Amino acid sequence: MERIEGMISDIVFKNEDNGYTIAHLANEKDEVVIVGCMPTLAQGETIEVEGKWVNHKLYGVQFEVNKFMPVTPSSLEGIYVYLSSGMIHGIGEKMAKRIIDKFGLETLNVIQSTPERLKEVEGIGAKKIEQIVKSYEENRDLRNIIIELSPYGITPNYCLKIYKKYKDKAIEVINKNPYKLAEEIRGIGFKIADNIASKIGIDKNSKDRVSQGILYSLNQASLSGHTYLPKDVLIENSRNLLDVSPSIIEECIMDLVYDQKLHIEKRKNEYLIYLMTYYMSENGVCKQIIKLSQAKIEDLNINIDEEIRKVEEDEEIKLANKQISAVKEAINSGVVVITGGPGTGKTTTINTIIKIFENNNKEVVLAAPTGRAAKRMSETSNKEAKTIHRLLEMGYTTDSEELLFLKNEEDPIKADVVIIDEVSMVDILLMYSLLKAIKLGTRLILVGDSDQLPSVGAGNVLGDIINSEVINKVRLNEIFRQAQESMIVVNAHRINSGQPLQLNAKGKDFFFIRKNTSEEIMSEIIGLVNERLPKFYNLDKMKDIQVLSSMRKGDLGVTNLNIELQKYLNKPEQYKVEENFSKRVFRVADKVMQIKNNYTKKWETEDGSDSGEGIYNGDIGYIYHIDKDKKNIYVLFDDTKIVSYGYDELDEIEHSFCTTIHKSQGSEFPVIVIPITWAPPMLLSRNLLYTAVTRAKKLVVLVGDVKYLEYMIKNNRTNERYSNLAYKLNKFKEEGILLNNNEGF
Repeated sequence: MERIEGMISDIVFKNEDNGYTIAHLANEKDEVVIVGCMPTLAQGETIEVEGKWVNHKLYGVQFEVNKFMPVTPSSLEGIYVYLSSGMIHGIGEKMAKRIIDKFGLETLNVIQSTPERLKEVEGIGAKKIEQIVKSYEENRDLRNIIIELSPYGITPNYCLKIYKKYKDKAIEVINKNPYKLAEEIRGIGFKIADNIASKIGIDKNSKDRVSQGILYSLNQASLSGHTYLPKDVLIENSRNLLDVSPSIIEECIMDLVYDQKLHIEKRKNEYLIYLMTYYMSENGVCKQIIKLSQAKIEDLNINIDEEIRKVEEDEEIKLANKQISAVKEAINSGVVVITGGPGTGKTTTINTIIKIFENNNKEVVLAAPTGRAAKRMSETSNKEAKTIHRLLEMGYTTDSEELLFLKNEEDPIKADVVIIDEVSMVDILLMYSLLKAIKLGTRLILVGDSDQLPSVGAGNVLGDIINSEVINKVRLNEIFRQAQESMIVVNAHRINSGQPLQLNAKGKDFFFIRKNTSEEIMSEIIGLVNERLPKFYNLDKMKDIQVLSSMRKGDLGVTNLNIELQKYLNKPEQYKVEENFSKRVFRVADKVMQIKNNYTKKWETEDGSDSGEGIYNGDIGYIYHIDKDKKNIYVLFDDTKIVSYGYDELDEIEHSFCTTIHKSQGSEFPVIVIPITWAPPMLLSRNLLYTAVTRAKKLVVLVGDVKYLEYMIKNNRTNERYSNLAYKLNKFKEEGILLNNNEGF
């Protein structure tokens, strides 16, 4: 294959249907005719083409193009995105702007051909020019991808992922079928792919487009907690998204069913449409939990009342009747659910269960959905608790893309009893993986607060199991005298029952500060977190106080609160290194959160005495060091684990001076501060407020407008989730079979 480079001086012919183009390519030596599929080609564009020379019978010598890529972008936007992406050592956002202001569309030609001219830009000397040129040459192919794709809203980080996936064929793949990006590159959605497709002339009725739109609609539904969509809802959602006829959507749905990407299930007169993975998981959870509940378990041959008495005596406690019922159910049942709100004795109950089993030589393992929840479980039980992912021993397929668990039905968890805490956070996919790894005869104890927010992922696992009335459950509902002293506990239960709160009692732990405007609320929160609370309660303003917001956007949303709180809690100082990325400033000592599970992310202690892997969604840490030369940010988690993030991995962390209530699930903080202000009705709900309040161990401070607090307490509406687990559990119990109708429309 040969490569030539030049400017498109003329486009002779372009077929808008298939992208076949004939054009003149001019360079310093000659002007040649190029032919091939080049649907995005524009006159005046400088490109590099790869292909071979052919001799056409009528038109003579032509260059037949196999692939092409732009050398100079057609707008300043692509140049700016590339230069400010962090890929070029020595250039940040401000420097990129100064360079472009000076050289315009000639910027990349200057860097490549006459880099000494960069001295004309303020702040650039010989050493920096050397750094820039070296970085520029190292990233040739990636540079072209960033420049080509940035106008479509694809960030440099995702360009890097595309490059790693397709290498130098990336532009060719995208021009042929941009919907492959949505299917194969995690994080690039249908809408970005569709934007590219529309600009390169792909027909809106294309089956590739409609099929990906249907999959996108179902994936979006799963992000809202649904395991399936009714047929009519899916068709309507897809029609609104795609602007095509329902008949084309139905035809593509059936094609996807035949390709085993979707599954259709009939329930009475309704068709339910699943992504295959959710169908398999929902059915699997139903089957496994019924099997475990009905399996023969080993009789301990003990006097349970006597065992309970011994634990009460040793621990100097006295169990309530409901707690005793929960202990007995855990010992006598294959599967039991123990649920209850704060102060009702879940922890004491679980610790009693652990001691009785261990006193009888049974192996008990503990786990929770998140690292913080597992750590809290360890602290309250004085026994190791793992995340569910660690318990299942994560692994990857050979291409390192697809997550799998090494513990499964073939190699199950070695335990007599498995206790899972914070089950309200467990989605249908994770629950299926867990249940497959528990061998028949193992006792399974599920613990959680069913009044909290459901899982971020799809399904309503804990609620469906409880509502099905199929699995034994015990609801702890007595608030113990010690817990009654805490207004956090009292008000949490008042929220649940829709009653007005008891506020601002002297010497107590629950306060409401009335402020009306966003500016007043913001000012009050900053004053509380930065000065008043740390001083009055002797708190660490970074580690002990957590601001929680119900929303991301708006003046009092997470994004803006983090910007404002950073100004006071971690001010810029001469000795603190910082870096700018996509309107974010990362500074040494910033409080940050991991926002996605990364099971292979390596960590080690500062002295190198211990190491491991796995950093999880919701883990909070602090920026420990920024190495600008190596382009790495180091974060300290759990006071011991140091994790390195390349600049291309910074989409995995975000500031967490403030975080969403959803992200706080499974965590506890000494003090929480919550703005109470206008938000969409779905974010002004009782269970959201309840979840937020129950994150605090010592103090709750609400700041805002009392009318929105009253609205949240009264608003007991929850967003309906399309989940079929409760129905299937009941049907399986009644008939011993799972519904498995796979009929067409």
